[in-house]
Amino acid sequence: MTRLTVACVQTNTTRDPLENVERVSPLIREAKERGAQLITTPEVVGMIEPKRELALSKARPEGTHEVLAAFRGLAAELGVWLLVGSISIKVSDDKMANRSFLLDDRGQIVARYSKIHMFDVQVGDGQTYRESNTYQAGDEAVIAQTPWGKMGMTICYDIRFPYLYRKLAQAGAEVIFAPAAFTKVTGEAHWHVLQRARAIETGCYVVSAAQTGEHAEGRKTFGHSVIVDPWGAVVADAGEEVGLITAEIDLAKVAEARGKVPSLTHDRVVGEPVVYGSELRQAGE
Repeated sequence: MTRLTVACVQTNTTRDPLENVERVSPLIREAKERGAQLITTPEVVGMIEPKRELALSKARPEGTHEVLAAFRGLAAELGVWLLVGSISIKVSDDKMANRSFLLDDRGQIVARYSKIHMFDVQVGDGQTYRESNTYQAGDEAVIAQTPWGKMGMTICYDIRFPYLYRKLAQAGAEVIFAPAAFTKVTGEAHWHVLQRARAIETGCYVVSAAQTGEHAEGRKTFGHSVIVDPWGAVVADAGEEVGLITAEIDLAKVAEARGKVPSLTHDRVVGEPVVYGSELRQAGE
């Protein structure tokens, strides 16, 4: 099977995990009605809680997580594959994992991925983001085997680290997921460029469900869930409203793109850059 219909659900997550399940489930059902075989949701689809202590109190271990259980049940009920973009999994008294789950059409967990790169930045929107204060970084790149082929798993800020995507593609990934909660400021400047660049560099489809709108404590996300083909064309874009997009993707286009530009096979080992001009006098000396 080289063709499948994928969907990105775009939502506006609140502080309440069960409320978020109620918000997202009808969109997943609608995606199924539109013919989607694999449905994806955004990063932190279960909860956006900016206050650290409240987030830790609401998070649950994987085995007792009500959001994960609800999505597993829904995937089984609908008979669809479901990428839970990420939920907050309690891993210790003072840390969570920002973890993505790929569920099969029986609701079984096929693969799990914990976000590797922590979003510790100040982007100029009045907010300070220090993901490492609350989350424990993952340390494993992950590829899932599906009926359609191999699919790589990443989350949001990972999109800025091309080496991760290259490793996934060179290990056989033909589709890479990048569920996100991109800030409005960085999204307006960088979102589409980064999505297209990772697709072009790897010859993969990049499928990125995103958060949108204003959340707790004034946090704003960009929306624009996208499906990008291996040649870098945006085949679907959700804009800024809550909703969903679908597209049929043809994995034969992966081999086609890589055949035209086989850059994944052209790596060369290089050492540290040589810096010239370090002995030059400063101007005015």
